[in-house]
Amino acid sequence: MSHLNDLIRQLATKDPALARDIEKEVKALADRRAFGLNFERHTPEAVDLPGRRPVKGSKVRIQPPRGEIPKKENDRLWEIIAIDPVTNPPVASMNALDGSGDINRASVEDLVVVAEFSDPIYPGLVSTGKVERGGDKPYHSVINAENYHALQALLFTHRGKVDCIYIDPPYNTGAKDWKYNNDYVESDDLYRHSKWLAFMERRLLLAKELLNPDDSVLIVTIDEKEYLRLGLLLEQVFPDARIQMVSSLINPASMPRQSMFGRSDEYLFYVFIGVAAPVRMELSTEWISTRGRTFTGEIRWDLVLQSGPGSMRADSPNGYYPVYIDPVGPKVHSVGDALPLGESREDTGPAGTVALWPIRKSGDDGRWRLGAETLRDRINAGHVRIGGNAERGYTLYYLPPAELKKIEQGVYEVEGRREDGSPITSKARSAPTSVPTTQWRVSSHDATQYGSRLLANVLPGRRFPFPKSLYAVEDAIRFVVAAKPGATVVDFFSGSGTTAHALARINKRDGGSRRSISVTNNEVSADEQKALRQQGLRPGDSEWEKHGICDYITKPRIAAAITGRTPDGDPIKGDYKFTDEFPMADGFEENVEFFTLTYESPLRVEANYAFGRIAPLLWIRAGSRGRRIDALPDGWDVAETYGVISDLDHSEEFARGIAAAPEACVAFIITDEDRLFEALVRELPEHVEPVRLYEAYLRTFEIEARRAAER
Repeated sequence: MSHLNDLIRQLATKDPALARDIEKEVKALADRRAFGLNFERHTPEAVDLPGRRPVKGSKVRIQPPRGEIPKKENDRLWEIIAIDPVTNPPVASMNALDGSGDINRASVEDLVVVAEFSDPIYPGLVSTGKVERGGDKPYHSVINAENYHALQALLFTHRGKVDCIYIDPPYNTGAKDWKYNNDYVESDDLYRHSKWLAFMERRLLLAKELLNPDDSVLIVTIDEKEYLRLGLLLEQVFPDARIQMVSSLINPASMPRQSMFGRSDEYLFYVFIGVAAPVRMELSTEWISTRGRTFTGEIRWDLVLQSGPGSMRADSPNGYYPVYIDPVGPKVHSVGDALPLGESREDTGPAGTVALWPIRKSGDDGRWRLGAETLRDRINAGHVRIGGNAERGYTLYYLPPAELKKIEQGVYEVEGRREDGSPITSKARSAPTSVPTTQWRVSSHDATQYGSRLLANVLPGRRFPFPKSLYAVEDAIRFVVAAKPGATVVDFFSGSGTTAHALARINKRDGGSRRSISVTNNEVSADEQKALRQQGLRPGDSEWEKHGICDYITKPRIAAAITGRTPDGDPIKGDYKFTDEFPMADGFEENVEFFTLTYESPLRVEANYAFGRIAPLLWIRAGSRGRRIDALPDGWDVAETYGVISDLDHSEEFARGIAAAPEACVAFIITDEDRLFEALVRELPEHVEPVRLYEAYLRTFEIEARRAAER
């Protein structure tokens, strides 16, 4: 290895760029694990930024001429070195970024600005609309953006603060379901799996930083194509977490697979971080029956005879003793003492009684679950019941601690006593709480009925491939946020917007104020792209963009769900079903705001010229609730949950304003002066977090850019 490093240093004197590239590849090989998941970390992705104006220094890609349908996207990147403003339209002179030394000229109209994931970005947000029906509840956010860049933006607002991330990433089926560097990854791509892993790893590493390290959960859905690789990747990214995989029936009719079994389920990986754990819930009989028994509303009596592993006499000799049954009743007359191992039992006892020993169906000596003294105590307390009769034989049952607790809690009422002293109880007033197994066979998770058809009611005439069942997503999330009424849930593959819709239902059920942050790009489907290009349209054109997933599906679906009306203004047909039934036209008492991610100049940010674009990020960091501070005409302002100051001559007024706002939790201070910043911080209430702008903002994205370049 040392000799290889010497050769790289020699090469650097002649061709520094080549030496850097080779050094990077050598480092990647050196970092490979001897065991575990090894894959190619492909060249960091690049994303088009249609609509952003090309300027000198921009990194760009040349788009195909209007009306042309390219077989493969032109992924060669160029840097603009000059723009001739005299020509109409202007023409850009460019240098190739692949080290070839090629130069080129192209119309600015044919260029699309590109951002590579190793490039620093300085994001802002522009509001594109809102729906307000939730009063003073926090706002859900929907962000139109490439999700990697959106995750970087959320590092500034939510690092270590997210309670749950739910994602449904591309399943990598080879059916043009996702892109890598602007090209669809086809089924015959030799690097299909490693590209998918590189794509996922970059996003999971950012997601890890967003999750609360003490108590949070990541949920990832997947099918059989990548579940093995995903499982290994999750173990490598989250080595300290507890990871479990659930199988969920989502299509009872099944999806046919050529020369294979039909697919009817998918998988959910739960990554439990810190103390996170699934919440015990009241479950329907469908959930309970998957546990091997159906809940009937009756209290549960367990056998005193031990079954399963460790049920032999030799496993616990103290559990081998006689119980003497008085046939009159019947009732327990008395309990004998444990018989030492090796001694034979005697079937005689007190006069008029029948000796009941722990004998298994096979005739072998078994054992009781409870020791003799414990059983005596339970009998005296009336917690043991006798089943059977003298002809068939007797059976002993007892009330386990969990059922006794339900009597104490009033789930069951004691209505009387049997002759053996055991309680006669009422039926349960409500279903018991439980945690489901890892096999979910629940009819409400049918993706056809409650995904595709439900979405057709919400967005008549609009199609989206394979939407999740609303109730499947609701169940997946509620098991981890039910005890957190103020939880923050992020979905950075939000697709049709099911996660936000599901969270609105969860809030309605228990009066919570949970908020979602949904991220999706405005990608147009492969089939629609072809038709639009034939019409002479390209990305960035308004007629193209209106067909994108965010503008055509995600935003209108979430708006319709909250208002109860379709995009055409008609009441949504149908009712919500199962756990909470009401007309879909009722909508929800929720607020949501829609944003588009922007890319700002760091110089404009530092000079405070981009405050209007940064303002939504400050509001989101403060909780997305109440009034937003979009301008500072007086040099300072305080809203319900935060304050911003740019003119520190008003520091005293600002500090008084923050102190008078009991819910204010953050103070954003715009200054380059260390002394002034520290002086103002001393005047703030202890519960208010001071954030220095734009140092904290710029540092977040500069550090992330360096880390991205090293990955």
